[in-house]
Amino acid sequence: MRAAFLIVLGLAIGIIGTVFSMRALNERNPLPHAVMVTMGFHRHQLQQAIKGQRCEAAANLAQLQHMQMTAGDISAAFPDAPPPFQDLAGHLRTALQTAAQSAPADCTALATALKQVDQVCSECHRQYR
Repeated sequence: MRAAFLIVLGLAIGIIGTVFSMRALNERNPLPHAVMVTMGFHRHQLQQAIKGQRCEAAANLAQLQHMQMTAGDISAAFPDAPPPFQDLAGHLRTALQTAAQSAPADCTALATALKQVDQVCSECHRQYR
């Protein structure tokens, strides 16, 4: 009798734990993480181009435009973020637009164009990460 009670209790606890786990997994939103990973990927590509002195204007512009498009998704990815966060997201979009419009053709110009972008990213990550 005691063994049967413990088995039923174990099953009940297991079922409850499974329900809680499934709810937590279903409520999870992967978009915020995906947006940041994508931004990091493109920023890393630009950093590798600078390190390897392979800064072609077309490739630089393509990476900056990808970052610009991804930055447009930040507000949708973080809909409950406070207004200062949304302001920083706007600053990032502006910085990326400026960097893309400058169309950096060499590594020095690219590094200069990315300084403002890096400053905005750092400021936001310092406050909200």
